[in-house]
Amino acid sequence: RRHKLYREELNLTSPSAPLPLRPEASWLQFHLGISRDGLYPRSSPAVTRLLRDMQEFTTISADYSQDEKALLGACDCSQIVKPSGVHLKLVLRFQDFGKAMFKPMRQKREEETPEDFFYFIDFQRHNAEIAAFHLDRILDFRRVPPTVGRLINVTKDILEVTKNEILQSVFFVSPASNVCFFAKCPYMCKTEYAVCGNPHLLEGSLSAFLPSLNLAPRLSIPNPWIRSYSFDGKEEWEVNPLYCNTVREIYPYSNGNRLLNIIDMAIFDFLIGNMDRHHYEMFTKFGDDGFLLHLDNARGFGRHSHDETSILAPLSQCCIIKRTTLLRLQLLAEPEYRLSDVMRESLLQDRLAPILTEPHLLALDRRLQLILRAVRKCIDTYGEAKVVANDTTQPEAPASDRVKLAT
Repeated sequence: RRHKLYREELNLTSPSAPLPLRPEASWLQFHLGISRDGLYPRSSPAVTRLLRDMQEFTTISADYSQDEKALLGACDCSQIVKPSGVHLKLVLRFQDFGKAMFKPMRQKREEETPEDFFYFIDFQRHNAEIAAFHLDRILDFRRVPPTVGRLINVTKDILEVTKNEILQSVFFVSPASNVCFFAKCPYMCKTEYAVCGNPHLLEGSLSAFLPSLNLAPRLSIPNPWIRSYSFDGKEEWEVNPLYCNTVREIYPYSNGNRLLNIIDMAIFDFLIGNMDRHHYEMFTKFGDDGFLLHLDNARGFGRHSHDETSILAPLSQCCIIKRTTLLRLQLLAEPEYRLSDVMRESLLQDRLAPILTEPHLLALDRRLQLILRAVRKCIDTYGEAKVVANDTTQPEAPASDRVKLAT
């Protein structure tokens, strides 16, 4: 009601009808570039345009994500891939049917996650989402959706364009005259957990949406190395060093490259310090050997002073790694291609730079050496032929395997 009265007082009219979908739209070109090799080709002008468009296009609507709507009983939960809703995030829409997930700044870059925090109650960090996209691209995985930083005007870009009355109702002005809002959900959703502009501008990350589930169905699968989400429980892999032998007997980890993709994901998570990978997703179109999507990375880059080696359990217990992954890691350990230097240069492209503090960048080099040490230990024990899986001679994917979207 406040939103309606506000617009009537200012004699604001409804926004003009959206333009028809253009075939050259960056969102559509990004979706059309998805193949069995990754979310985008190594050199993708569409991704470059998409990052720019997410930074510059005017927001035409804002709403809660499907996750939060599911918790409020306001949507069909069968369409939800992985509900969460603990942390505030919004769906922002742009012209050309563009859509991005907005995660606001909750923690300053120089702050570390407190030592007493469990991983499942950690903050979500917008800069971690941005840094994860850059790292994933540097590792040549290309499994994180394009993500960019942006200063959002919470009044103009969210409040004035949303039609969701619940979202409108959680906006307020703080005692410091800053415009704030909070999530509406069963837990951790009170004014104490609000995010505030300064007075209107708020940092956040924008992650491009993948094609809809109707056009490109995805599976959500429990991670075999899932952690216990209780204060005192432990999973079998945490107490059984031979756990991988059990996993290898279970389809689809018994053949194909699914297990190798799990180890890629573990290496990625170890580098960013993410302990919260309870599920992974993959496109059904590409079958059992399709790549795993590296989504929801906001709990990474929390503690630069601590290396959580348990994240590497899939690698250390299974003692197998793709040759292409190992070669890329070895290259990034060379002084002239040092991972921290490549990341530092890549992150300077983002408008919110610096994205990571120097201790976090240096932690990447330290963790990379720990990964290579774990691989060497495996090779010393089992021999290179058994540890390093040759994936360098894969045939090029046929054109029919590309995601096809009707315009």
